[in-house]
Amino acid sequence: MPTISVPDMMCENCVKRITNALQEAELKFSVDLASKTVAIDGCQHCVATAVSELEDLGFSPEVQE
Repeated sequence: MPTISVPDMMCENCVKRITNALQEAELKFSVDLASKTVAIDGCQHCVATAVSELEDLGFSPEVQE
C-alpha cells in the first residue's frame, strides 16, 4: 500500500481534516498520527489525488517508496 509522509500533521484536528478531505475524494486510506503518514489503498492516480488534496489543505506530503 503506497504511503505518504505528512510531517506537518500535528494533532487530531489535522487527522480529521485529512480524513474528511480524502473521504470526499472517495479514496480508501488510513491515517496514522503517530507515524505522521497516510496509507492509500489504490493506484498511482489515487496517490496523486491524495497528494493534491493534502496540498490543498496546506500540508507538505511526500510519497514514500
